[in-house]
Amino acid sequence: MADAERPQIYLSTPAAFDAEVFAPRLARVLDGAEIACLRLSLATRDEDEIARAADALREICHARDIALVIEKHVLLVERLGLDGVHLMDGSRSVRKVRKDLGNDAIIGAFCGTTRHEGMTAGDAGADYIAFGPVGPTPLDDGSQAEHELFAWWSEMIEVPVVAEGALTAARVAQLAPVTDFFGIGDEIWGTDDPLAALNELLAPLG
Repeated sequence: MADAERPQIYLSTPAAFDAEVFAPRLARVLDGAEIACLRLSLATRDEDEIARAADALREICHARDIALVIEKHVLLVERLGLDGVHLMDGSRSVRKVRKDLGNDAIIGAFCGTTRHEGMTAGDAGADYIAFGPVGPTPLDDGSQAEHELFAWWSEMIEVPVVAEGALTAARVAQLAPVTDFFGIGDEIWGTDDPLAALNELLAPLG
C-alpha cells in the first residue's frame, strides 16, 4: 500500500539487446541506484536467445540481491532459475500460474488502465499490479492510467502497485505519493548514460 515512503524502482530491459553489451550497462545502473527488481522483457521468441540473456542478467542481479522476473514465459521461470513472471494478460492466468509456480514465486500482472482487472488479479494471487501507460503515447488506443486510479488503489487496496509507461519527471512527482513502484525501462536505455537518465527522471523524489 502506497504511503509517505519513497516508491521503489522496478527496471525493465529493452525489448532487444546484446547481452555482452547490455550487461555492463545494467551493472552500472544497479550499482548506482537502489533497484528492487528487474524484468527481462525481450520481444524475441527464440528460447536460446532468452536463455543466454537470462543467464547473464541472473548472475548480475542475484549477486546484488535483486529479483529477476521474466515477461510472459511462465515455463522458463524454473528452468532458468528466475524469481518469477510478469504476466501481460491482466488477471486471466494469475490463478493458474500461482498454482503452477507455487507461493514463493513473484507473480505480477499488467492490467493496463482497468481498476476491475487489477482487483481481480490481486484477488487471484498476484504479488503486484502494474498500470500504465501513465503518460501520453501513440501506442495502442492512447488511453492512460490516470492519477485517480493510483490514488484510489493506494487508499483502498493493499496489493502493491506499479506505475509504468511513458514516465517523465513531472509524472514521477505527481504519482510518487500514490504508487509503490515506478516501472522504468525505455525511458533510460535509449540514452548514452542510463544511470544519469534514471537519476534525472527520479530527481523529484529527492
